[in-house]
Amino acid sequence: MAEDGSKEGATWPMPKFRFEVDLGTELKGVAFQEVSGMDVENQIIEYRKSNSPLFSTVKMPGLTKYGNVTMKRGVFVNDNTFWNWHKEVTMNLIKRRTVLIKLLDESGKVTMQWQLDNAWPTKITSTDLKSDGNEVAVDTIEIAHEKLTITNGK
Repeated sequence: MAEDGSKEGATWPMPKFRFEVDLGTELKGVAFQEVSGMDVENQIIEYRKSNSPLFSTVKMPGLTKYGNVTMKRGVFVNDNTFWNWHKEVTMNLIKRRTVLIKLLDESGKVTMQWQLDNAWPTKITSTDLKSDGNEVAVDTIEIAHEKLTITNGK
């Protein structure tokens, strides 16, 4: 008989469709359609020891590199939050923020959190417009950051 997960101690992978994003002081709990690009990579340093009898290199971890995070959300009336943040960057007044991406459980509690430190917008793509379409208007923002920290809920 198949397990229904009702007995104590049963664990299931978390669904990824319930999440919220905190973009800073006035931007808490923003609903997004999609968040992607939360990746980290260590560059590889290859070298060969001068006294090594093998004709091959040794690989060691180098600098850590963080990918840009892309977020998509619906366009709302009189909401220019993305554009105002990006405008600060173009005027050389980069306002870096701590961005929190929170994965929620069925009761709305945080189960996992991704923290992007010193984040700022690098690119905004506005929605496409079609006279024969019936989709929701969606803006896309790409955010650069200097560190990604993952924590579990409490």
